[in-house]
Amino acid sequence: MSDLSNISSRGNRAYHTVVRPDFELYFEASKNIYHAVDNPDGTFPLNVADNNLNWPILSERLQKIAATQEIPDWVSGYTSGLGHETFRAALADFLGIFLAKRPLDPANIGVAAGATAVIELSAIILADKGDVAVFPAPAYPVYSRDIMNKAGIERYDLITHHDSDAIHHGPILSIEHLEKAKRDIELQGSNFKLLVVTNPDNPTGGLYTAEHLEAIADWCIERKIHFIVNEIYGLVTIHTTDPAIADDYLDHRQFSSFLSIIHNKNSPYLHQWYALSKDLGISGMRVGMVYSLNQAFLTAFNNLNLPHMVSNHTQWLMENVLGDHEFMRNFLDAQHQALTKGYIVVVDMLKILDIPFVPSYGSLFIWADFSKFLFAETLAAEIEFWENLYKNTGVLLTPGIGFGHTKKGMFRIVYTCFDDEALRIAMKRIQYYLAGLATTVKKSVE
Repeated sequence: MSDLSNISSRGNRAYHTVVRPDFELYFEASKNIYHAVDNPDGTFPLNVADNNLNWPILSERLQKIAATQEIPDWVSGYTSGLGHETFRAALADFLGIFLAKRPLDPANIGVAAGATAVIELSAIILADKGDVAVFPAPAYPVYSRDIMNKAGIERYDLITHHDSDAIHHGPILSIEHLEKAKRDIELQGSNFKLLVVTNPDNPTGGLYTAEHLEAIADWCIERKIHFIVNEIYGLVTIHTTDPAIADDYLDHRQFSSFLSIIHNKNSPYLHQWYALSKDLGISGMRVGMVYSLNQAFLTAFNNLNLPHMVSNHTQWLMENVLGDHEFMRNFLDAQHQALTKGYIVVVDMLKILDIPFVPSYGSLFIWADFSKFLFAETLAAEIEFWENLYKNTGVLLTPGIGFGHTKKGMFRIVYTCFDDEALRIAMKRIQYYLAGLATTVKKSVE
């Protein structure tokens, strides 16, 4: 046990606050990764949102830029806390063409070192310590750390359902849900200050329609609640019309960016988060951004962002990548194809195993219901199943802890960490293990 007497109360809190409960096993599994030839008995960490599907394509492009283009002088000096002007211009053009489908003004963009920094700064600027941020459950667990560690914002998980079949056709967040959350928060003496949704959703892969987002935006504007849509998975969507999965969907809705609504409403209470981490598969390069028409917010962002600025060299590299629209179009097409193939590998096995799941429109995830394999509907039983699955198969899923939902036995499967052949091996391992486990569970019930 470390001596904590010589660090601050904040340091003590940080010492005891684990970022996420699956990281220890993730780093263990990462030391023994499966390889068909070199390590056929290796592990499959399918719990962290890495998108490795087309890194070789992007890596080759980055190496070519670095080898053939002259680095501009601005890379070695200080730049704006919002990001260098040429990078923000390239980012605005890229998002306007591929995400928003409309022109965007780079003056409305603030850039920081990854989505986490953007979320943290947004929380600090838009809300006060003790205020509440609402997240429709299930939602990304680490949002809790991002808004609490420095900003001191409380998280409220808004429950809209229990069984996942309720969201089979997409998110069901309603104005009635929001009104109830507001009453609950105010009865506790707190202030409902932020509403955050992720679109496409993490972990369900559901899509909010433009009409749905607009109705929520109107409700938030009227009540002076900041409404933020995280579009970090905006360009990693599934071809839902593929014959292998088409019948899983009631409709084949397409992603619709919140950026158009931000401009149409012209409100200081609407914001968008984005990052290159997932769409391009470069989480380690740490490039996140916020888009807002609230100039007071952006000025504050600029003034606070010095510890979180993106390396100028990274900005320059990505400016060149994003500015090549033909390359990006081909790259994103390859992403859609690879995503769909990997997704089909996983859901095909879930169907064989009769494991309910939410049909995903996008993101890197499948939200699946393994509750029938639990010995009891408790958190302890959920953790026991999760740990035993890993110990017996080498396959590590994201546990349901921290997502804020009510049902036990829900797990997130990341299907973009390995190619199709490796994914098939991972799912076969799960199949063999669950076949034996189902017999054991059945006997214990009898």
